[in-house]
Amino acid sequence: MAPPTLPRRSPFPLKTLTHTPPLISHLPSPPSLPDAFLIDKLLFRLKQGDFSSVRNYLLRSNSSTLIPQLLHKCHQFPLLLPNLIQTVASTSPNPTVTASMVHFLVQAKNLAEAQSLLLRIIRKSGVSRAEARKLREGSEAFRILRERGFCASINACNALLGGIVKVGWVDLAWKIYEDFVRSGNSVNVYTLNIMVNALCKDGKLDRVGVFMSGMEEKGIYPDIVTYNTLINAYCRRGLVSEAFQLMDSMAGKGLKPGIFTYNALINGLCKEGSYERAKCVLDEMLGIGLCPDAATFNPLLVESCRKEDVCEAEKVFNEMLGCGVVPDLISFSSIVGVFSRNGDLGRALEYFEKMKGVGLVPDTVIYTILINGYCKNGDVTGALKMRNEMVERSCVMDVVTYNTLLNGLCRRKMLVDADELFKEMVERGVFPDFYTLTTLIHGYCKDGNMTKALSLFETMTLRSLKPDVVTYNTLMDGFCKIGEMEKAKELWCDMISREIFPNFISFSILINGFCSLGLVSEAFRLWDEMKEKGIKPTLVTCNTIIKGYLRAGNVSKANDFLNKMVLEGVRPDCVTYNTLINGFLKEENFDRAFYLISNMEEQGLLPDLITYNAILSGFCRQGRMQEAEMLSRKMIDKGINPDRSTYTLLINGYVSNDNLKEAFRVHDEMLQRGFVPDDKF
Repeated sequence: MAPPTLPRRSPFPLKTLTHTPPLISHLPSPPSLPDAFLIDKLLFRLKQGDFSSVRNYLLRSNSSTLIPQLLHKCHQFPLLLPNLIQTVASTSPNPTVTASMVHFLVQAKNLAEAQSLLLRIIRKSGVSRAEARKLREGSEAFRILRERGFCASINACNALLGGIVKVGWVDLAWKIYEDFVRSGNSVNVYTLNIMVNALCKDGKLDRVGVFMSGMEEKGIYPDIVTYNTLINAYCRRGLVSEAFQLMDSMAGKGLKPGIFTYNALINGLCKEGSYERAKCVLDEMLGIGLCPDAATFNPLLVESCRKEDVCEAEKVFNEMLGCGVVPDLISFSSIVGVFSRNGDLGRALEYFEKMKGVGLVPDTVIYTILINGYCKNGDVTGALKMRNEMVERSCVMDVVTYNTLLNGLCRRKMLVDADELFKEMVERGVFPDFYTLTTLIHGYCKDGNMTKALSLFETMTLRSLKPDVVTYNTLMDGFCKIGEMEKAKELWCDMISREIFPNFISFSILINGFCSLGLVSEAFRLWDEMKEKGIKPTLVTCNTIIKGYLRAGNVSKANDFLNKMVLEGVRPDCVTYNTLINGFLKEENFDRAFYLISNMEEQGLLPDLITYNAILSGFCRQGRMQEAEMLSRKMIDKGINPDRSTYTLLINGYVSNDNLKEAFRVHDEMLQRGFVPDDKF
């Protein structure tokens, strides 16, 4: 990628080094008597060869004109000038003094010394800027050198190229490299490795062969670093077979694969899902006597944790310890995470304590993992305690940590606490993201506070955080549950206007909303639209429409819809049949109800407690207590235990038929089974 344009705030402005006019024109003339005496004294010391005392004095001096005046005076003694330049250069002079020194050397026709001084300053500038990532100025320094015919050292060039490639400015690296080579400079194996890394970072592995051939023509051959760089690049791009071929070719070059080589291969195999083969590579590595490190085991640990294989993860962790390898933060984060996600927070905390015991400082990631584990277990208090420990250890909470805690609070309907945490998040400069606001919107919708939910939705849009279909579904569901279908329809239209297309959940939410109010015609309009858009109806949607028909008192249409859903390829379940059976029984259509039970059994669906209770209710309403009693015994024989509703139906049925003896018998049986009669008795 192209390097960004950086502000020019260099402590070594390059123009000063090359374009500054003779500094003597700016000097006070003549110098004061004390200064003149001091300059003569320093010149005498230089003539005596006492360079260290001159250097010490210059370092202690606060005078801004002393060195320029000394240089001017020394100009009269050409043999002393190089010694003075060398002494002044060792004091890390400012750019103005440096430019003055270059100028006097040029005037004295001592071009070799002038070039040497300029190179030393710019090389130092380039390397230090590479380390400080102020690489743009460093590259400009090298460009100025080339334009003025100067030659930078290969070490300085490598330092700059390495820094540039590290930050991803590959195009700039190639430009500097090509300019450097074009100027007739020699390169070495370090240059080769830097530019091979540049090709790998740029994804241009196909150009590596040609480049390396060109370097071999110059007598520069790849070493173990070159091969490791390429093997790592191949593995990262999923070309593991090619990586193995490259490793096999190393022997012909007299090179042996090392720990970095094997680590790259293990990582590549794990990423492509070849876990068992990765373990074989580890065994091969151990077999040839190489000592693994944390980077060897971490890919295996991460992959076993990704598969949620707790046993395998712990086995790898223990093998790691058995090899004398000290786990790092990645190792502990992985093992803590897999136990936390699988609900074993106790084991997760054990490993967390072990991590602190070996001197590792927990980071934001591992604290967030544990906070999430507490929240998933419903222990928000524990999550908040972990958060307090995190803050006490000066570990900064990021947006993921806040989102995790907010989700836990919202799930527990602790919305006041969630609101306080949200305010704290903003005050601490942590910018709420899409997930923050969606989590809060979901929490307020579940709580029925649609005013607050809409306010957060508006905040989301104002901050250019684009809501998705899940956000809209959450809001529409909230309005449907409180019967505000107009608001739900407005959101539906707004969603489509933003080119966010509804999914099957969106349709199901609105269909359920309309059916809940008995507006089956509106629900059916959406059903037709859903089919037109190629969205296959789900069983939940179909059951919702059947319930809607029954709420509207239209059992026959509900029954017709059963046939329609089967034609659409949606297989009815127990809920479907129970809903219809209950509808027919309420109309005292026992024949149709029993037909549906037979149909249900033919489909391999066994009547459950809800089915039996529905039939019992129908028998009891009609006073058919003998049939009701027989049905209850049949239910028990089939292994379906009656619940409190079953006994309440029977008791009320017997009471309605003035059969108090049987009513009390059922009552006693009910108490024996541990059920307490409710107010319906």
